[in-house]
Amino acid sequence: MLFEHIQTACLNDADLPWVPFTPYSEHVLVKYFKLDPIRGETIALLKAPARGEMPRHRHTGTVIVYTVKGRWKYREHEWIAETGSIVYETAGSSHTPEAIAPLNGDDEIVTLNIIQGELLFVDERGQVLAAEDWRSGWNRYESYCRAHGLAPKDLTAFG
Repeated sequence: MLFEHIQTACLNDADLPWVPFTPYSEHVLVKYFKLDPIRGETIALLKAPARGEMPRHRHTGTVIVYTVKGRWKYREHEWIAETGSIVYETAGSSHTPEAIAPLNGDDEIVTLNIIQGELLFVDERGQVLAAEDWRSGWNRYESYCRAHGLAPKDLTAFG
């Protein structure tokens, strides 16, 4: 059969560290699951305090965000993403994430993010201040692992 040699992979949450999303924030943490150099895709959990906001950003590819825990929105939209919701962001969209006061005492927001392409942090005029992609994610993850005596897993490998 043609597809017998296609490999799949399973990465367990407990086997991967939460990494500070530096230099942007020490309080926002990222847990990388896949950093795909071929498709330019990043799959990661993001954990942030239940109050505050992240910098305005624009995407070069599509993004899917599943809210695992908490409530948040984009300043530019009226909707609120709550636990169990999915936000689909088209390439070229630009927005400012904001945490929404918790209803049930949650002190953090956790989202699963599937990001294609770059995440471009922009100023109020839309000028690019910084860029994030699978490579910057790998560099952040590998540096964190080495600094904490952990052996980094190859999150770029297939299968």
